[in-house]
Amino acid sequence: MRSYTLDDFAHMIDHTNLQPDATRADMERLCDEAVRYHFRMVAINPVQSALCARLLAGTDVHVGAAIGFPLGQISVASKVFETKDALSSGANEIDYVVNLTEVKAGNWSYVEDEMAQIVAVCREAGATSKVIFENCLLAQEEKIALCEVASRVLPDFIKTSTGFSTGGATVEDVRLMREHADKRVKVKAAGRIRDAETFLAMVSAGAERIGCTRSIPVMEGLRTRMEAEGVDHYDI
Repeated sequence: MRSYTLDDFAHMIDHTNLQPDATRADMERLCDEAVRYHFRMVAINPVQSALCARLLAGTDVHVGAAIGFPLGQISVASKVFETKDALSSGANEIDYVVNLTEVKAGNWSYVEDEMAQIVAVCREAGATSKVIFENCLLAQEEKIALCEVASRVLPDFIKTSTGFSTGGATVEDVRLMREHADKRVKVKAAGRIRDAETFLAMVSAGAERIGCTRSIPVMEGLRTRMEAEGVDHYDI
């Protein structure tokens, strides 16, 4: 069991805007909100890495680039290049999407090689690595097999979803990932986490990072709930 203050919860959130039509003003707003609420990271498309790095200079908010997003259907070499380019532009966290075609084919050597190459680039740069499974498109045994691959490669996080497919994070998937992955690999829940209750359910299930676009309503819901209960922390 761990004790969480409101600021602890905020610092678990990857504040997200991955929309293709996001403007510079949207990025400025995203970064300003991340600083004001003390979110852990802004999750953005790689092309926004340099801008967000400049906007967040001097703060402890990280810049997280989404690689091979949202389909994961590009070559390993392309993902590695995209990762290196984002890191050189100022990103210090990487969330990449696995190649689901190879997962469906049971080509686990390909999946592991891809993961190992991207994680190695992140380690060399001192950046956090996260592997996106897209669980809504996977069978139970495929999710478990991905956890086993991650347990060998040891990325920093495995992540439930992109938020752009047919479903998002579920409590059941977070529990499954936490059960089957090495304890050194943390779990990130993302996709359709829109209120305080869902946020707390994901944390209770074992998520240590939460990706969401509705981060501010989540935080204000947590604040209202804690104030109504007269508490300054939750033990989860």
